[in-house]
Amino acid sequence: MSNVLIGLLGMALALNQVQAASNFAERTRAGTSIPVSPGTNDPVEREYEALLEQDDAAQEEVDQWIRDNQAFQAKGAGVPAQELNQRIHDRFQPVVKAYEDFIQRHPEHSRVRVAYASFLGDTGHEEEAQTQLEKALQLDTNNPAIYNNLANIYGHTGPVRKAFEFYSKAIQLEPSEPVYYHNFGTTVYLFRTDAKEFYGIDEQQVFDKAFQLYSNAMRLDPTNFPLASDVAQTYYGVKPLRAEAALTAWTNALHLAHDEIEREGVYVHFARVKMLDQRYREAREQLNRVTNSMYAELKKRLGRAIDNHERESRTNNAAASAGEK
Repeated sequence: MSNVLIGLLGMALALNQVQAASNFAERTRAGTSIPVSPGTNDPVEREYEALLEQDDAAQEEVDQWIRDNQAFQAKGAGVPAQELNQRIHDRFQPVVKAYEDFIQRHPEHSRVRVAYASFLGDTGHEEEAQTQLEKALQLDTNNPAIYNNLANIYGHTGPVRKAFEFYSKAIQLEPSEPVYYHNFGTTVYLFRTDAKEFYGIDEQQVFDKAFQLYSNAMRLDPTNFPLASDVAQTYYGVKPLRAEAALTAWTNALHLAHDEIEREGVYVHFARVKMLDQRYREAREQLNRVTNSMYAELKKRLGRAIDNHERESRTNNAAASAGEK
């Protein structure tokens, strides 16, 4: 494998288990799905499971290295990025070799290509990931994970209309997987011009479509705080501001927060939304609930922004009143 991208320094590789309806589970990682076999004594499937475990172990270890190095750098220590990248490269090399060896011996095994594509995408090799997924689709046209993961790539590289089509196909094949709705909603929201043209709708209807997809994701995964936060943050891009809907979404996220750090992060967003809605006293009340030092700079900047917004609002109102008189 070529050099691992510096962008790995921000990567989160936590895994969670979800259940699919096609007699195999799917692991989801950073919006991609990895098919996993049910329990079996088939030696090929046992080898495939062992390969997934090797992949998981490597990525979890690398993720820990990255977190540790970030912590050390914050204290003035840590290793240079180039040195860390070389260490990551060396750790991933056996995984690459294991995947390529398995594929050479079992070229018709579509699910290993999906897993390898996820690994390649995580390590910054999107073009190679797309190649593996396209080969997997040739082998298995009814695997929703393939359509979802290819749609993720088309959302990055185009054509975007193909991303819309492939997310729809993934949902058609597996309507109970929340990550498909989440990814689809995000793509519709980000590529509003394409969505308007593709679906023949206006911008407000595009927003409505994105939020309906998010709603489906939340219905299927109602305790997912990162998902709830993503949905709530989307309202910042909606014009005109849907303040009450945004506050409702952040209230839902607040109920799902795991600790005080996450809760105070939500208070910051409450303050920002209320500032944008010209509810300045309430915005300051929310900001006063933020006490953790990690938010100190953000709190200071937002406090200044509230003051500026309020002054500007008063000036505009005074000018409007003078004009009327």
